Amino acid sequence: MQVESQNPELAHHYPHDLSASRRRFIANLEPSRRGFVTNYPNFQHWKKTGPSQVQLVSPLNIYVHIPFCAQQCSYCYYRTVTGSRKSEMDRYVDALCKEIEMSSERFGLRERPISSIYFGGGTPTLLDERGLNQITETLHKYFKLDSNNLPEFTVEGEPVTVIKKKADVLKNIGANRISMGVQSLCDHVLKLSNRQDTEKKVTRAIGFAQETGAVVNIDLMSGLAGETMDTWKYSVKRALELGVESITVYKTELYANTQYFKDLRNEKISLPTDEQEIEFMRYAMEQFEEASYRPWCFFTFTKQGKYQHVHATRIWEGEDYFPFGVSAFGRLGSQLFQNTNEVDHYVEQVETGETPIFRGHRMTALDEMVRDVLLGIKLNYLSYEYFRDKYGFNLDTLCGGSIEELAQKGYVKRTDGKLVLTQEGMVQGDYSGKFLAKALLARHAA
Repeated sequence: MQVESQNPELAHHYPHDLSASRRRFIANLEPSRRGFVTNYPNFQHWKKTGPSQVQLVSPLNIYVHIPFCAQQCSYCYYRTVTGSRKSEMDRYVDALCKEIEMSSERFGLRERPISSIYFGGGTPTLLDERGLNQITETLHKYFKLDSNNLPEFTVEGEPVTVIKKKADVLKNIGANRISMGVQSLCDHVLKLSNRQDTEKKVTRAIGFAQETGAVVNIDLMSGLAGETMDTWKYSVKRALELGVESITVYKTELYANTQYFKDLRNEKISLPTDEQEIEFMRYAMEQFEEASYRPWCFFTFTKQGKYQHVHATRIWEGEDYFPFGVSAFGRLGSQLFQNTNEVDHYVEQVETGETPIFRGHRMTALDEMVRDVLLGIKLNYLSYEYFRDKYGFNLDTLCGGSIEELAQKGYVKRTDGKLVLTQEGMVQGDYSGKFLAKALLARHAA
């Protein structure tokens, strides 16, 4: 049974201001059977609302995974597929499109407004025109997409695959952001990482991408085998000269399942030290600043701070994102989930009408809080107001001591209702987020 009126016995506990009512409720509470609770917050705090607010459908971001690559780069730890025949890729695309059809219906996705689309990999630009068109047409069929007003639509590509014809295909399917894994503009460094690209090929591919009118992002990797300060300075210089809208710098990470790991153990290569890599990053940030490239997150820099990457921003801010394709992972509400990570198994499951999800995790309130801190601070700040509105706690109340430690180290500062990463905080990457997450977890440990 629902009770629609405010209980008069509790009225004095709930003044018009909700924050004040919370304080008074705590202060005046005494043992009593009076005042039956029917709801919270009480009705006098509810605001005038119409059907449009009640029926509000939250936005959705779409991720499409293409696992195929032209070669296995020596540093790459992702599960990719090389040497595939066209028939295998066509079968995968067919399965992918069937998954889009099935999941859009089973999970009630068709009416949700779309914030962004992202084709990642692997190497999506390894697909032919038929494959790219088929996937895009399927998305248009089963989601609310306006061809004349598409949201941010990113396609990842490897420069060696972005020829003029492929760039034209990307333009025709509506891609308005092209992200290329350049990694280095020094041929010697590229060769040591088993890349087919060369500086000349990269420059040509970027030109083709720019001709489409799309925003172009290029990735650089700091700390590759054979990298020196001189080769790094050259890559940064050439990246800026190319005039792309966005430059992302990833730190090279060493994993046991990579060729780098084997080559390093066998003394075939050497990698820059962590100390050297940090100096690479500091140098890059100085050059980007001089060229008016501003950081919208701690590892991506854009012209005048424009061209913020919508897909990453929305995910880091907690929006839902649905994954299509082998090994892709996503989120609906508090549920995280991932598709099976074997291509053959994925295709077989989808062909028989099965949803290919194989593992997941339902987040607790603490999980979401920690996730918001870890991912949110990638945007170079955390909003005190956002955190308080969502969780009902002041961030300083929960981890003020840790915030003060970070401030004393020079990694963060408080300004305009935000906890902001300093220049040195950005250089240290995810450290500040992990430090605050550790404090939250320690405070709430069972």
